[in-house]
Amino acid sequence: MVAKNVSISVIITTYNRKEALELVLLSLKEQTVMPAEVIVADDGSTPDTADLVAGFNMDFPVPLIHCWHEDNGFRLSHIRNRAISVAKGDYIIMVDGDVVLHRHFVRDHRLHAAPNRFIQGSRVLLSKELTDSSISSKRIHFSPFSKGIANRLNAVSSEIISPLASAFYSRRQTHRGVRGCNMSYWKSDLIKVNGFSEEFIGWGREDSEFVVRMLNSGVMRYNLKFGAVVYHLWHKENKSDVHLQMNDQALALAIEENRKTCNDGLSKYLAKNLGKIAE
Repeated sequence: MVAKNVSISVIITTYNRKEALELVLLSLKEQTVMPAEVIVADDGSTPDTADLVAGFNMDFPVPLIHCWHEDNGFRLSHIRNRAISVAKGDYIIMVDGDVVLHRHFVRDHRLHAAPNRFIQGSRVLLSKELTDSSISSKRIHFSPFSKGIANRLNAVSSEIISPLASAFYSRRQTHRGVRGCNMSYWKSDLIKVNGFSEEFIGWGREDSEFVVRMLNSGVMRYNLKFGAVVYHLWHKENKSDVHLQMNDQALALAIEENRKTCNDGLSKYLAKNLGKIAE
């Protein structure tokens, strides 16, 4: 395990859903272990998202950074890489902008971080009714017994049973079942595989392809059970993206070629940032 003083950056990806992002930020303010910084990776939202972040910045307990690029369609990989490049932490926790964090969320990711490992955290699904009422009331506290949640077992947080259960569920090393809404990694490993491939445009498979390269590079997947819990606010699933077939082909090619890196990824943003420092 890692030292307690490891520097952690939390990156939240978002796009035009400020009501959900507000709950994410509220849950971050109540963490039992705070990260060194929080970066909102904004895939081209309208100015009201920037206004929300600015409002939180008035009393947020750690630096809160708004990392934005122009809206040019779904470009999740691009904004992730941009945010990673400005992150100061040695360890990156990445979540979607529609997941409410358990109060021990950051603590659990830090507790289970280890060399040559990336973490897939636990996810609890909220119903549409519970999501709507939570946004209206700004509710950020849930339990395994809350009405309107699915997969209740995932809502259990326990330091005692988590290590054993996590070891069991991490035996199979595969890209299947990956959920990018709750993951963490060493920044050095992200640099090694060149971050997220910007070959992926539109919804689908960018997380799976990324995990394929991590596994091929010797970075093992750790499925963290009964810890690092997020409560996923309801939204419609977008599984009809016109780019999905192309993304499926890109994933298949990465597997076939045993890829460990990508051509179009994180490195170009790191190079730009180094250039700014040199200036």
